[in-house]
Amino acid sequence: MSVILSAYDLGFSYGTEPVLQNVSFEVQAGMYIGIVGPNGSGKTTLLKTLLGFMQPSAGTASLFSKDSSTFRDWQRIGYLSQKASNFNPYFPATVEEVISWGIFPRSTQDHKKTEQIMERLAIKDLRKVLVGKLSGGQQQRVFLARALVNAPELLILDEPSTALDPASRNSFFELLRKINKEQGVTILLVTHDIGTIGEHATQLLYLDKRVIFFGAFQDFCGSKEMTEYFGSVAQHMICHQHH
Repeated sequence: MSVILSAYDLGFSYGTEPVLQNVSFEVQAGMYIGIVGPNGSGKTTLLKTLLGFMQPSAGTASLFSKDSSTFRDWQRIGYLSQKASNFNPYFPATVEEVISWGIFPRSTQDHKKTEQIMERLAIKDLRKVLVGKLSGGQQQRVFLARALVNAPELLILDEPSTALDPASRNSFFELLRKINKEQGVTILLVTHDIGTIGEHATQLLYLDKRVIFFGAFQDFCGSKEMTEYFGSVAQHMICHQHH
């Protein structure tokens, strides 16, 4: 399998305060990775550094074998940020319009692309509805559709379920798993749902300024080192292999 994203000895600091230290890992095509860690552990900073939005103070990051700082082939990546949940409910945009904003470059196929992604995510019946009128779960499907409308190879999401109730959150995570399995889209998902992500993702990246663990959930579950680090109760809550 090809490596589509990598970090080598990555570091980032705000002034003299280190946020990321010696972060190294590789993401292969087809992975669905849950990125978890305590508040202030550097999860969002890691995503922004990997995408080249912020320059690391040490180390390197690459996307599709190109340095992140020079990467420009954004069609290959779908990105859903935390700010999507802060969408202005009074902004007069329909579902169809919001999704079409994700299309670039513009072409004669725009309408067809929008139609296809709305059908795939089961939101065609909402096409003319103002986004501000939708429930939180419906809004996240719309923002996900916008991120997917260009058929990206890599989907990166930063705390997409923050504003969702438990039922909507599980439905959203299941939808991501379906996209990963059926379409082969590689997914990096930053989430605070440490106790449930093991039901959905295939790999775990536990970050606390440095990489504490990166690998399959069953390997995390069986790791004596992780038992010593977290304690057996917290370890098995995270791994979700015994629920």
